[in-house]
Amino acid sequence: MLEKKSERKETWKTIFIFLIIVTIVSTPFYLAIVNLYPSRIYVGALMWCPAIAAIITIKLKGQPISSIHWKWADWKYIRMSYFIPAIYVLITYILIWIFGLGGLSNEENIMEWATELGLVGIGTLKPTFAVIIGAILLGTVGVTRAMATVLGEEIGWRGFLIYESRKVLSFTGVSLFVGFIWAFWHWPILVYYSENVTLEFITFFVFVISMSFIMTYYTFKSKSIWPAVIFHSVSNVYIQKIFPPLIEKIEGTEHWLGENGIMFAIVTFIIGIYFWRKAIKEKL
Repeated sequence: MLEKKSERKETWKTIFIFLIIVTIVSTPFYLAIVNLYPSRIYVGALMWCPAIAAIITIKLKGQPISSIHWKWADWKYIRMSYFIPAIYVLITYILIWIFGLGGLSNEENIMEWATELGLVGIGTLKPTFAVIIGAILLGTVGVTRAMATVLGEEIGWRGFLIYESRKVLSFTGVSLFVGFIWAFWHWPILVYYSENVTLEFITFFVFVISMSFIMTYYTFKSKSIWPAVIFHSVSNVYIQKIFPPLIEKIEGTEHWLGENGIMFAIVTFIIGIYFWRKAIKEKL
């Protein structure tokens, strides 16, 4: 961290400029999502707003673009950034099944999911094979596609903001601060789409800030934005695309399911605590 008061002040000024810019460039797309049809075009454009804000801020402050840490990471960090989110989503849904908060989806729902993926017509496709093929396609092609938009967010949050924040904050402070900003940036969508705003705000903030600790850890360890890009993409695909069609909702337990569900918040919180303790021990 910076010691001189003048340097710390300048860093906070840079962070403030970034936050102002990201707010300005994000606003038109939030308005489009809320007031028009929330198409992928608006969502994709919104996800690139942090990158635009970061690049503008870097240019204004005369910093090199290389400060975003574009270099490909060591493969051990790439592998872990794929498997950790996949595993914690799997744990989330196993716990949901174990505690009877949701049941395994029936054959009809699985085949509807297969139809959406374009798998129907492959001979006499069985539900089991539909799940396997669908999971493989989404876990590879789906993740690769997701990276195209997630990269925009990660250039801003993990490529720029965590490194700028690290000049004035500890690892804990960076993870909390960037995680809160990242979560708060989503609030217009949360307000518009949430059925239980208070509960979903709490669970969303818990899981996003918990993810922030994990992703900050891997970004600092790898000195690259790519583990965060992969981590974020895998988490989105598994929690939004792969597992929801495989579970049958039970009346009265909806608030335990999905990305804003209680169970996902609990699981990511526990894993986030583990990585927080790990980072402190390693003196990141």
